[in-house]
Amino acid sequence: MKALLLLLPLLTLTACTSVPLEKDVFPDDPDFAPVSAQSLQPPPVENGSLFQARYGIGLYTDQQARRVGDIITVIFDEAYQSSKSAETTADKSSTANINPGSILGTVPSWNGMSLNTQLSADREFSGKGEADRSNSLQGQISVTVSDIMPNGILRIRGERWLTLSEGDEYIRIAGLIRPQDISPNNTVMSSKVADARISFGGRGGLNNATKQGWFSRILMSPWWPF
Repeated sequence: MKALLLLLPLLTLTACTSVPLEKDVFPDDPDFAPVSAQSLQPPPVENGSLFQARYGIGLYTDQQARRVGDIITVIFDEAYQSSKSAETTADKSSTANINPGSILGTVPSWNGMSLNTQLSADREFSGKGEADRSNSLQGQISVTVSDIMPNGILRIRGERWLTLSEGDEYIRIAGLIRPQDISPNNTVMSSKVADARISFGGRGGLNNATKQGWFSRILMSPWWPF
C-alpha cells in the first residue's frame, strides 16, 4: 500500500505529460493568411508585350480563379455519420487437486496437518463499447489561391472570424482543388477539395465552459490506473 501511494504522484505526472493542453487559436494564422502582395507581381514577359497567357481576361469567358491571389468561394456540403459497436467476454476457471496417497496404509502428514491440497482459480472479463457519431457542416467561405502546382492543381486557403458578445467564432479551410471542378460562378464544393483541412470552433468564456479541465482530462486518460 505504501508503494502504491509513492507511485501515485509519479503516475499523475506521467498522465500530465500524456494529456497535452489544447493549443489556443488566434486570427491571422500564417497557414491560412492570404498571399503577400509581392508574390502577385506578374512574371517577366516572355510571350509578348501586350498579351500574357496566364494574365489574359476573356470578354466572353467565365471569370474563374486560376491565378495566385484570386478569390474563390468554397461551399460546405459536409455530412458524415458513423456507428461502431464492440463487445468482448472471456471466462476461465481451473481446479487442481493434489492427493499424496498413502504409504503402508498411512496418509503422510506434517506437524499434524494433511498434505492434501486443492487449488482453484476463476477469471472473468467483460468489455463493451459503442459509438454513434454524426457531423454536418453547411455554409460557404471565400478563400484565395495561394499556389499553383506544376500539374495545374490550385492550392487554396483562408479563414473567416466572427466576433460576438460571447466570444469569437472562426472557420478555416486549406486544400487542393482542380480547375475543372470550379463552377461557372467561381465556386467549388468542399467535397471536391483534396487534402482538406477544415476547422470550425471558437474562443472565449463560452467556448471554455464546454471543455474539460486539465485534471479531468488526466482522469479520463488511459494512463489513469483506476
